[in-house]
Amino acid sequence: MQHMDQTINLFGYALGFGFGNLLGISLEQKVAIGYVQVNVISNFYTDKIADKLRESKYGVTILPAEGGSGGVSLLVVIIRRKDLKGVIHLIEQIDKECFITVQHSRPYRGYIHGARK
Repeated sequence: MQHMDQTINLFGYALGFGFGNLLGISLEQKVAIGYVQVNVISNFYTDKIADKLRESKYGVTILPAEGGSGGVSLLVVIIRRKDLKGVIHLIEQIDKECFITVQHSRPYRGYIHGARK
């Protein structure tokens, strides 16, 4: 952190820091190590989405939930991050209007089908 009293050095440091972060994020997305939890709420096609996911060898848990307009079903799927685009594409083929959230997941205990080879 020497020579930060000069504007060009400060600018170069900030540029390098930002570029390094962007590079790290893109590499991490390409490698896609780990798991994510996909939550899906569909007003009309819950069973159809669950069946299609199960046909594709993904485990699906269906939970009863309460939405703003009444009862709904919540689909919960734990998948490898590298499978995320395909799973979302599969879901949106059935219901483009469904609500999908994705969050990072770290399996603590148990078995995820297809995760071990």
